[in-house]
Formats: sequence, structure tokens, C-alpha cells
Amino acid sequence: MTDDSTSCYEPEAGRALARKFELHAYDLRAYLKEFKEKTGEEAITDGFGVLTESEEVTSAYIAYSADVAAAMRAVHEHLDKIADALRKVNRDTEVTDDNLAVLFGKQADGDR
Repeated sequence: MTDDSTSCYEPEAGRALARKFELHAYDLRAYLKEFKEKTGEEAITDGFGVLTESEEVTSAYIAYSADVAAAMRAVHEHLDKIADALRKVNRDTEVTDDNLAVLFGKQADGDR
């Protein structure tokens, strides 16, 4: 919004913002993969297998690791949805702008 309450949308800024969310989602997906490799059930079992209370500790750690992975996955999916929504806003804005231009006399392949 500008100072006079006129709504303005800059498509290039919208595309850049969508791309940032997409990149953060991609990075988080990579971190999630790495986290699962380092803290997955197999890695945990191998690491705690020598402890006397290993079953209790292993079970707790596996549950914790699964909870963290689920939270990371939820954030990743949310970031993807935000990026998708921003791309949709851009598409809709461009279509609306084109339709308004036609109403004001601009033809699809140039000005009249």
C-alpha cells in the first residue's frame, strides 16, 4: 500500500519472494535428509547399542528424532505452499493486469 491507500503490486518482487521461499524449502529438505541419515533409527541403534540401558535410551532418542523430523517436514511443506501461493498471486495479477489493459484499449498484441 502506498501512503494514499492505493494498492500496488510489483510482480518482480513477488516472484523474488516466491523464489526465496522455494529456496528455503529446498534447503530445509536437504537438511532434513541429512538429519535423518545422522539420527535415523539405524544410526541411533548403532550409536547406543553399547549402553546398558540402550533400549530405553534408544527408544526415547528415536521418538525425539522422529518428532524433530516431522516438525522439519511440516515447515518444509508450509514453505512450499507459501511459494506456490505467491506464484499463484503473480499469475493472477498478470492475468488481471492484462484484462484491465484490454478494457482500457490495449490489444493483446500491442496498443491500438
